[in-house]
Amino acid sequence: MTQPLTTPDIIPGTGTGTGTGTGTGTGTAVARGAGDGLPGTAVRLAAEDVPDGLAAGAAPSIAHGPAAEPTGVIARFEEWARRTPQAPAVIDGEHSWTYRDLDTAAALVATALRDRVRPGDLVGVCLDRSAALVVTAVALARVGAVYLPLGPRPGERRTEAVTEDLDVVCLIGDPGVLPARHRAGEPTPLPLPTEGSNAPAAPVAAFTDTDPGHGGRRAPEGALYAVLTSGSTGRPKAVAVAEPALSVALDWYRAETGLAPGDRQSLLIGVAFDPHLLELWAGLTSGAALVPAPDDVRWDSRVLTDWWRDAGVTVSVAATPTVEPLLDRPWPQDLKLRHLVVGGDRMRRRPGRDVTATVHNAYGPAEATVVATTYAMRGGDAEAGDAAPPPIGTPLPGVTVVVTGDDGRPVDRGQEGELRIGGHCLALGYLDPELTARRFAAPPQDAPLPGVDRLYRTGDRVRMTSDGSLEFLGRLDDQVKISGVRIEPAEVEAAFERDPAVRSAVVTVLRDESGSARLVAHVRPAAAGGPSAGDLLAAVRAWLPEQAVPSAVRLVDGYPLDANGKVDRAALAAEASAPGGPSAPAGDLAGATPAERLVLATVRDLLGRPGTTLGDNFTDAGGTSVVAARLLAAVERETGVRLRAPELLRSPDLRAFAALLDERRAPRPAGA
Repeated sequence: MTQPLTTPDIIPGTGTGTGTGTGTGTGTAVARGAGDGLPGTAVRLAAEDVPDGLAAGAAPSIAHGPAAEPTGVIARFEEWARRTPQAPAVIDGEHSWTYRDLDTAAALVATALRDRVRPGDLVGVCLDRSAALVVTAVALARVGAVYLPLGPRPGERRTEAVTEDLDVVCLIGDPGVLPARHRAGEPTPLPLPTEGSNAPAAPVAAFTDTDPGHGGRRAPEGALYAVLTSGSTGRPKAVAVAEPALSVALDWYRAETGLAPGDRQSLLIGVAFDPHLLELWAGLTSGAALVPAPDDVRWDSRVLTDWWRDAGVTVSVAATPTVEPLLDRPWPQDLKLRHLVVGGDRMRRRPGRDVTATVHNAYGPAEATVVATTYAMRGGDAEAGDAAPPPIGTPLPGVTVVVTGDDGRPVDRGQEGELRIGGHCLALGYLDPELTARRFAAPPQDAPLPGVDRLYRTGDRVRMTSDGSLEFLGRLDDQVKISGVRIEPAEVEAAFERDPAVRSAVVTVLRDESGSARLVAHVRPAAAGGPSAGDLLAAVRAWLPEQAVPSAVRLVDGYPLDANGKVDRAALAAEASAPGGPSAPAGDLAGATPAERLVLATVRDLLGRPGTTLGDNFTDAGGTSVVAARLLAAVERETGVRLRAPELLRSPDLRAFAALLDERRAPRPAGA
């Protein structure tokens, strides 16, 4: 394996997060941080520090990462721009931008915005992974505005809801993807890069006629960025993060991966998903080059490894569902990839012995600034290749984790409980102060948590082992992870219920044998002869992110109730998964080609929708990027034909995609 590069010590005051975090006294080992990547140091509690209620001599489920101090983010980028102005900062295929190029472009964009965007203003960013996105992030940081990533193609109604609830001063993106209310005003053209695979054609800052301070919520003072998370009211909630919190995560990332000048850091994560901020600023604060990923990379794991190879990526961040298919086949041995940080969903197996990159199983909600705990895995580990899920590890520098019972106090090691997080990593809070007060609480007074004044209640069920490592066990509430994104079924239900033709909706979660989750909506129409399942799915796509769109809709007359008179969701889920559920049209495979049979059977199985037909469009039927990757892998496994994600997405229906497969399978005429 290529050894990590050493970062030149040219920037003063840049902590690396390698403090020891040791304590004094006698008693039981409590924790050690993961920031140094070693299995070493333990912190010990004095006997008088053990909280009341714990068994005598028992270790409480408390762990502290090594000591850390916040540093800078934007200042580190500016220092690299001064010291290495000609070094590549963004490489996108044939296009390349130096640190000086980015610095100059960001200054021009900041100047264009300053007359109408003030420090502390929320700015919605509707751009994809590109040099334009990178320049926008730097420019907004310089203005002091709060970067609010919405993704390159946000649903119009969802965007309208966000801009109604929050005091968003403008949206940045191509006019064609912006809501009508923002297209109607006089946009400000922005001098952003328009080259590259995901670049905008004519980027603008689109303002509305609504006066600033229209009653929507503003970001708290000191916020660097805000991201949306799922909300049970049917409208997303926003959480704000300050620069010091991000800086601590970045200091750990650079120290752990050795990211430095000469490296290439991926820009792969979807822009509406907060880990893209870790990627983006890690590259800019280390003197490395960012490499934006083409869109089809996220649909096909084989395309992903080809891209890592062709682009020379050395450090990458990726969603767990994207990476797991890579672990089911031989690892490519010609990659320059040294470190792969994986997160967003439960990892179900360890990398094998042939994996040449160090794989970091990362855990962290947006409320704890992207990543709070990690567990590093290498091909030489004794446990390499084990089918058991790996732990989510130990806390990063400056992070404290506590596993609590129902009373909010620490439980013994080995007992299950709710994970609470404190330390430098915590977000400022939600833009809703009442929600902030409920989720960010004071720590128990009798717990040994020096310097921790707030703990975020994650709602995640975990267990801390005797060595201080955390095992993830699931959610305490109804939230579910779909393709790495947290989804609240209540938000999906509310999206259906916006339709006046819908009386009510209940969303259940079904899991396949591998543990992968999908959503099924059970909709009760307001009147007979209401909308079709396809019409309902099409309507909610405007409100929901891709991962939250159910794979199936069942029209029902009513809901089963439990003994307490509540909807029996378990019974509904059983109905949806029963053999007698939605069935395939009789005779729909009569005369079908082998490829049509394979494609239709695989799609039905992956989506859990037996009623899917060859005339259905893949995405309209509920297909997502993860399902597409599994479909392509199954087709290649059964036929030996490798098709690409764009070929699936461009096909008008499944019959056309199957015809393409038949064409590729047909033997060539002799001499052809």
